[in-house]
Amino acid sequence: MEEQILSPRDYLAILNRRKWTLIITFVLIFTAALITAWVLPPVYQSTAIILIEEREIPAEYVMTSQTSYAEQRMQIIKARVLTSTQLLELMRQFNLYTEEQETMTMDEILDDMREKIILTPVNVEIADKRTGRSATATIAFTLSFEDENPDKAQQVADRIVTLFLKEDLKVRTDQASSTQEFLKIEADRVKDELEDVETRLAEFKKANTNFLPEVFQLNMQTLSSLEKDIEQTRENLRALEEKKVTMVEELSNTTRDLEDEMEARGVRDSDEKRLEQLKIELINLKTKYSEYYPDVKKVKQEIAELSASIEARKKQEKKERQDPKNRKPARNPAYISLSSRLAGVKSDIASVKIQIRDLEARAEEYRSRLAASPGVETRYRELATEQTNLAMKYRDLQAKMMEAQVGHALESQQKGERFTLVESATRPEKPYKPNRLAIVLIGFVLGIGAGIGLTALVEFSDDSIRNAGSLERLTGFPVLTTVPSIITRADIVEARRSRIVWTISVILMLVVVICLFHFYVMDLNLFWVKLMRKI
Repeated sequence: MEEQILSPRDYLAILNRRKWTLIITFVLIFTAALITAWVLPPVYQSTAIILIEEREIPAEYVMTSQTSYAEQRMQIIKARVLTSTQLLELMRQFNLYTEEQETMTMDEILDDMREKIILTPVNVEIADKRTGRSATATIAFTLSFEDENPDKAQQVADRIVTLFLKEDLKVRTDQASSTQEFLKIEADRVKDELEDVETRLAEFKKANTNFLPEVFQLNMQTLSSLEKDIEQTRENLRALEEKKVTMVEELSNTTRDLEDEMEARGVRDSDEKRLEQLKIELINLKTKYSEYYPDVKKVKQEIAELSASIEARKKQEKKERQDPKNRKPARNPAYISLSSRLAGVKSDIASVKIQIRDLEARAEEYRSRLAASPGVETRYRELATEQTNLAMKYRDLQAKMMEAQVGHALESQQKGERFTLVESATRPEKPYKPNRLAIVLIGFVLGIGAGIGLTALVEFSDDSIRNAGSLERLTGFPVLTTVPSIITRADIVEARRSRIVWTISVILMLVVVICLFHFYVMDLNLFWVKLMRKI
């Protein structure tokens, strides 16, 4: 079967057959739209404009404690202002939601009220000073409130704007105060730590005065000088010891008492001469006589007694020289001079030995200082580094605290970035919503579309044959003849009545559209003036 192609005449025939389906559907939907537009209560929106003013004093001169962007601050302030307690206070103050409280829960009422409070940023395209590229910047905010009563919308909007501005000032001053207080507490804490470290460092330096890195080089130089002095003193001691040995030997060969020595030498020489004579005499007697001869025995006995006497006298002299108690006062000037010089040398030797002991003790002390210096230096460096870091941190905190104080004054005097009301909330003259004209136009378009759709559905679901062409396409046989419609006088009257009804309907529709435009879009006089200006 060939696909049926409809001509414009067929469409007109379908429209004529299904006109009531189209009209009834359109009228029902359009009437529903008119009723909806008429029944919906008017909602008024009162709007205030809050400008984000830049700081009056450049950031190069005074730093601020504000670290967030204006959009973030506004959202934070919104969250603080639109608390349940604050909203309930607004409801009580302006007598809002009196009827809804009987049918809605308090959470639903609060959510609805938050939705009616609209905060919208005003963005503009600017050139970035650093990069030169285009960027979006927020220069202001609009704060709106919606209500069915225009007076209440204005009053609530004004109150919310006041709360926003107060909260902004409070947030900025509180943040500046909190920053200042935190820096003060931190500076005091660091100051206490710094004083403690300085006290420990002073005590450490006092306890380790001779081990500090500052005196390390001095200790090295002193130790080197002491070692040289010790070596030089030992050389002096060796020279004195050699001198002592020489003088002792010389003293031992010097007569202590010259007269006794002369007398003893005379006796000693006489006894030794007598002993020599006796020995010669004994030899002569032995050549003549035997060992038992009386003269021989007598000479031997005398030799023995004389030898014993000489030996005893030598021992006595030696003993007297070794024992100072048995010594007689020296009466030999050379001996006395030599003894005095020897005593001076011995005194010098004792003094030099004491000096060497002192020098070695001092050298050992300096060696112990040098040995302990690395450990002391490590601890000293730790304390000094800690003191330096704390001092730098304290100075940094002091500088930041000064900046925070100036920043607090900046915020208190409202010289920094702030929100300023540039346009107060006004009483709305016209409803913000609903858009009645849009509802009517949507109902009009939707009515026409639904009517056409329903008409097409009814038409294409009807299998009736309405003309000869349809019959030929359906059966495949040619139609021999057709009987035309017989139009009576009553049919003519009915057609005339239908045209009158259509004309009146169109006129009424135009009147309704003009009235809706006048009342909900623009006054006709104002529209005519604008139109004439353009023409």
